Amino acid sequence: MKGRSGAPRTEPRTESLDLPMPRTCVPRRWVWDAHCQTPGTELSPCHRVVYFHTDPVLESCGTAGMRGSTGFLHGEHYWEIEFLEPPSGLSVMVGVGTGRAALHAGDFQFVNLLGMDTESWGLSYKGTAWHGGTSRRYTEPFYEKGTVIGVHLNIDEGTLAFYRNRQSLGVAFTGLQKVQSPLYPMVSSTSPGTELAVGLQCSTLPSLQERCLSTLAHSLAQKDMVDCLPLPAAVRWLLKSWKDHKTQSVQGPEM
Repeated sequence: MKGRSGAPRTEPRTESLDLPMPRTCVPRRWVWDAHCQTPGTELSPCHRVVYFHTDPVLESCGTAGMRGSTGFLHGEHYWEIEFLEPPSGLSVMVGVGTGRAALHAGDFQFVNLLGMDTESWGLSYKGTAWHGGTSRRYTEPFYEKGTVIGVHLNIDEGTLAFYRNRQSLGVAFTGLQKVQSPLYPMVSSTSPGTELAVGLQCSTLPSLQERCLSTLAHSLAQKDMVDCLPLPAAVRWLLKSWKDHKTQSVQGPEM
């Protein structure tokens, strides 16, 4: 099988190695959403690879994005994006966004699309993390063909972390549990020849009890308010323990 560059390649890597997820995680099979295609994107027949700015005459006509076919409201999720060609140009990004996040920046507008507003969160190949139109240095740039960026979204804890070739880069963003709308995998590029493939995917399936505790904990401004709830003592203790655990496990500034 050949990519848009004409070079032979194999399918995206899906081998099972050590992951930042519980052993109880289950495989997922979402793909890039064909209904979200913009003029600067094209999908492979299996919809697992997105090609950017393939017009040989126009080359790049601006900034184009692509969204995954599945959004996440609860639980913990991990997926990998493989760079089938070396990233280049102003911006190539990996991240997440709501259903309202922009997929196109307008003709001949070259921007960091993911994180340009409050609807998306993105990591640029230049090492910067973007949200709300602002950026900060997050990691070292990566330019190599075959680089695999892992995205670890924990909605219950409200964190988004990235991995490079299975090595943790740390938490990039916090506070995502406040979004209260589905978060979708996203990528974007300004550069002709960008080819990004969905690789390994997995998710946890939270129990009904965990979902109830998570919803209650997020709705309480202070832990002391738990004692005011008309609940059995055992349930109040469980809710306090849950809130303590989630508070201690989230590190890094909210961005």
